Amino acid sequence: MEQVLTENMKTFDPESGLATAEYAVATIAAVGFAGLLIAILKSETVRSGLEGLITSALSTFTSSA
Repeated sequence: MEQVLTENMKTFDPESGLATAEYAVATIAAVGFAGLLIAILKSETVRSGLEGLITSALSTFTSSA
């Protein structure tokens, strides 16, 4: 019995699940950031600012061509 325990302890890696945990934390952070970005982009102030920027850029592009 002692020999089996010793052999199992040799193959035990205390860091075996760390990569999975790191991926989980990174995924949760990415989802949180995406949710925040969606909330910001849905605001009327940001939407009108982006629309004005795009309209200005397109009018500059089309007037110079």
